[in-house]
Amino acid sequence: MTGATGFVGGALARALAARGVAPRLLVRANSDPTNIAQIPGERVVGDLTDPASLARAVAGCRQVFHVAADYRIWVPDPAAMLRANVDGSAALVRAAQAADVERIVYCSSVAALGLTGTDHPADETTPVDESRIVGTYKLSKFRAEQAVLALARQGAPVVVVNPSMPIGPGDVKPTPTGRLIRDAARGKIPAFVDTGMNVVHVDDVAEGHLLAMQRGRIGSKYILGGDNLDLRALLALIAEQAGRRPPRISLPRGPLFPLAAVAELYGRISGHEPLLTLDALRMSRKKMFFSSDLARAELGYAPRPVHEAIRDALAWFAHR
Repeated sequence: MTGATGFVGGALARALAARGVAPRLLVRANSDPTNIAQIPGERVVGDLTDPASLARAVAGCRQVFHVAADYRIWVPDPAAMLRANVDGSAALVRAAQAADVERIVYCSSVAALGLTGTDHPADETTPVDESRIVGTYKLSKFRAEQAVLALARQGAPVVVVNPSMPIGPGDVKPTPTGRLIRDAARGKIPAFVDTGMNVVHVDDVAEGHLLAMQRGRIGSKYILGGDNLDLRALLALIAEQAGRRPPRISLPRGPLFPLAAVAELYGRISGHEPLLTLDALRMSRKKMFFSSDLARAELGYAPRPVHEAIRDALAWFAHR
């Protein structure tokens, strides 16, 4: 599997270890090993941008989980993200196919899916207009998913899963979603915009990967989500569990765009990811609500309630 040192990949590696499986893990030379320190199995040093390392990693494997991705809402160099997420994913699937792997589960994202523009949740069939995709990350995941599905149509034994916004233990970096949870619990998010998202426990996402490997249809994709929540409601649940008063100030987006532009300029100069970005504001115009009905029906996917995901995320961050 790839991506085991990351958030979702770490959860999947732990789930495999709990089942007595010692996976071969593809890791970059400079990866933080925290999430795999207790995971048994072989380590192979490689990178999604190094096809030769991918061929070495998959040689002799029966099954492959491809979970690695560059997940950032803002990047100073979009081309690097596209190379890793798009070209790297296609290269890994081709390497696995050449090695006669029996099945590949590719971890895409709901970022690759269309949105309804209403409170009605989107699903795997909601249309996507590439010209209207906001942000390099979403574009990279859409193009990567299309490339992987094209290889599936050519015979690659691929099942695609589309996690929503995972939270829970093991968010070492943390991810953009993890920063939201952590900062809200610390009272550092005093206001919000009118948007919404689908939140899921990271361990349920890991379980969804295992179910897709066992039961998923080749060439199909499955949303691995949890509960759909307005941002205001999510922040209120976090505040309740953290023992804080929830934020009550709803901000209009318009005045935030100049602030985001300044934050991005500072980010380019300092090298630090800005707290507020133009793409994040643009994405917030549509509620990112999704349905996991297909995964429930075909895979037996059964995510836990969102308050349990928040509880486990806060408990983990409290000990960091």
